[in-house]
Amino acid sequence: MTPLKDRLKQGKDARKNCPRNSHASMGKTNRDPLPLIKASSEGRIKSLIELRYGRMLVSPFSFYRGTALLQAHDLASTPNMGLTSPICGDCHLMNFGGFATPERNLLFGVHDFDEVHPGPWEWDVKRLVASIVVAARDLRHGETIEETVCRGVVSAYQETMLECAEQSSLETWYESIRYDDLRKQANKKTLEHIERAIEKAEGRSHAELLPKISERDADGRLIIRDDLPEIFHLHKNTTLLDADDDWLRHSDWRPIYDAFMREYPGTLQADRRALYSRFHAQDMAFKVVGVGSVGTRCLVVLLTDDQEFPLFLQFKEARRSVLADYVKTKSTVRHNGQRVVEGQRLMQSASDLFLGWTTGPSGRHFYVRQLRDMKISAELETFDADTFAAYGRVCGRALARAHAKSSGQAAQISGYIGKSDALADALFKYAKSYATQNEQDFERFQQACRKGRLQARSEADFAADHLP
Repeated sequence: MTPLKDRLKQGKDARKNCPRNSHASMGKTNRDPLPLIKASSEGRIKSLIELRYGRMLVSPFSFYRGTALLQAHDLASTPNMGLTSPICGDCHLMNFGGFATPERNLLFGVHDFDEVHPGPWEWDVKRLVASIVVAARDLRHGETIEETVCRGVVSAYQETMLECAEQSSLETWYESIRYDDLRKQANKKTLEHIERAIEKAEGRSHAELLPKISERDADGRLIIRDDLPEIFHLHKNTTLLDADDDWLRHSDWRPIYDAFMREYPGTLQADRRALYSRFHAQDMAFKVVGVGSVGTRCLVVLLTDDQEFPLFLQFKEARRSVLADYVKTKSTVRHNGQRVVEGQRLMQSASDLFLGWTTGPSGRHFYVRQLRDMKISAELETFDADTFAAYGRVCGRALARAHAKSSGQAAQISGYIGKSDALADALFKYAKSYATQNEQDFERFQQACRKGRLQARSEADFAADHLP
């Protein structure tokens, strides 16, 4: 057993090889972003890559959300204290939000783990603070707000990591950030946003979702409604799969679903497996999601119990983490769906009741979770300065708790950070510099799309071209 003071000292000693002010460095960013952007599109559905680029063209912030691989490349040449543990891997401020526990409590935390992988904790913090400045510029908040929110994130991370260092392992494991607690701590303006978020989450149930995305066919069977380009059936004339896609050799969706079922139930706890067995699949459709995930395979399955109460599950393709080529420590898990699930279970204080993984046709890896069930994300465009600052702080708190839980080395991280503003000073410089770098990369991306080096399509054009 190592006393707390000794573990704190271990972290402090790491400053000798990695001074805190060194984190202001952006690393080696003298590179062409286009080959890395193209590399991140490899293996995606070709017809959807144009839509992905179209979504990335909306703003510098939407571009930032779609270029996790680009920043992973850049972060690989930045300093770190030498501690490696599971990290989020794509820790921008829109990958935080609300989610439900199996007991139906609403918690706040990191809620996207597609890129989870062993890596330096500093990488998550840097992607988060840079996203703060990118978003603040996008929303024209001004430099004062950029600095206030960015420093607030680092301060909250710093304070929370020290709290975790002083807690027992069980306390750190059990503790969570509840929306009920956020409501008690909020000022009047922020409280309005929290109340609205809670109300929105409570309305995101399977029963509420059913009439929004499903209908009955001519035979009275429940089916998912096509809504291009967001939702389409694989084997109908609305499909957006490429003509040579290997999944189209199946006559309909059931062989694909059956392939999923060979592995998925076995990844659930026994009690949850028993619950899942009470539902029966009615239909399956493809769902286009997010910005960074567009073009990867994401399927929605509508299931019902014997009384026709619904359950919507999302089968989302799990690709190789963007961090994998840039870290020395490799993941010990070979199945990428399992990597995502185990990373989520480790970093979150509670996880989805039906969270699991499986292998689909052609050997593609997937993870499984409920669709939308009480899941909410921030509506940044509605935030005033105070609410933006409060949101940044709670993101910092949530990330610190996730890192403390996944690493088991909160004391070493806290000892390294210390109690001064040294790390905050460096990270604000990094965030400003990287936000500017992101704007330059975005401009090159825009030029490539204008000149035809990359093909991009807007939502409206894409839908119009593919409507039957």
